[in-house]
Amino acid sequence: MGELRWGVLSTAKIGLEKVIPGIQRSKRGRVTAIASRDLDRARAAADELGIEKAYGSYADLLADPDIDAIYNPLPNNLHVPLTLQAVAAGKPVLCEKPIGMDRADAERLLSVEGEVPVMEAFMVRFHPQWLWARAQIREGRLGELRAIQSFFSYFNRDPTNIRNAPETGGGALLDIGCYPIVAGRFLLEAEPQRVFALIERDPDFGVDSLTTGILDFGGKGRVDFTVSTQVIPYQRVQVIGTEGRLEIEIPFNAPQGEATRVFRDNGGNLRGESVQIQEISAADQYAEQADAFAAVVLDQAPLPYGIADAVQNMRIIDALFRSEKSGAWESLS
Repeated sequence: MGELRWGVLSTAKIGLEKVIPGIQRSKRGRVTAIASRDLDRARAAADELGIEKAYGSYADLLADPDIDAIYNPLPNNLHVPLTLQAVAAGKPVLCEKPIGMDRADAERLLSVEGEVPVMEAFMVRFHPQWLWARAQIREGRLGELRAIQSFFSYFNRDPTNIRNAPETGGGALLDIGCYPIVAGRFLLEAEPQRVFALIERDPDFGVDSLTTGILDFGGKGRVDFTVSTQVIPYQRVQVIGTEGRLEIEIPFNAPQGEATRVFRDNGGNLRGESVQIQEISAADQYAEQADAFAAVVLDQAPLPYGIADAVQNMRIIDALFRSEKSGAWESLS
C-alpha cells in the first residue's frame, strides 16, 4: 500500500495533541520529522511522540528528501507563506484551517494549484458521524433540509495566546467560526448567496470574542451559528428538515478513537420522547484525514477538495467581517 512520511512544521498544540497522534494511528502515515524555530522544543516533542528527526528551522525540514508530505499547523498568518515554501520544495501540504488570513491571502495559493496536492485540514469532513448525517440528508430521511444551527465555544483570555492576537489571525470567527461554515456547505452541498453578522470584540485584544453569523443559501436552506472564545466550552449542531431533525452531540472535537452519538427526532414529542440515538462507531477523524491525504499523494486519488474550496470559505468569512462594519447583508455573488 505504501507509507506517507510526514514532516510537521512547528510544535503547535493541535499538532502535538491531536494531529500527530492521529497520523501515527493512521493506516498509511508516519510522522518522521518535526521542526521548530527552537531546536530544544523540537527535540522534546520528537522524544515525547516517537519522531525520528528534529529540526531547528522550517527550511531544514523542507529540504529533507525523506519527507513525502508536510503538515502545517503554524499560526494563521504563516499558513500561506510556509505552504508556498513547502510547495516550492516539492512537498504536498495539509494546512491547518483557516487556510489564510483572508481571501486575498488564500488566493496566493491559486498560483501553485496543481503543482503538488494542497488541502485544508478540516478533519470533520472525514468523521463517520458527518458522513452518516450527509447520507441521511441525501436519502431524504429529513425531508427537505431547511436549516442548520451551530454553537461552538471555549473560554480563553490569555493575553499571550495567539488566538487573542489580531496580527496572527486570532478571534472566534477565524478560529472556530470556520467550522459551522464548512458544516453548512458540506451538508447543504451548496454555497451561500449572502451573509449577515453580529460581532462583539474584546476591548483589550481587539479580536472578535462573540460572533453570530447567518448564511442565506437562497432556496436551498439557511445556516446560523454562534461562536465565542469567552464563554463556557460547548458545541452542538442541529440539522432541521421538513420531516426530521438530527443533533450531532460532539460535532467538531469528536473524541479520538471513541464512538459518537447523533440524535434523530421525527418531531413526535417535544419532551424528547421521540428521539432515537444513532451510535457511530469509534473513529479518529485525524487518522481518517491523514489516510485520505495519503491516498491522494501515494495513489494519485483526486483531492476531496482543493484550494478553491478553501478560498471560498475565506470569501464567506470576509463577507461576515464586512457585515460587521456595514450592519447589513453582504452579497457573495
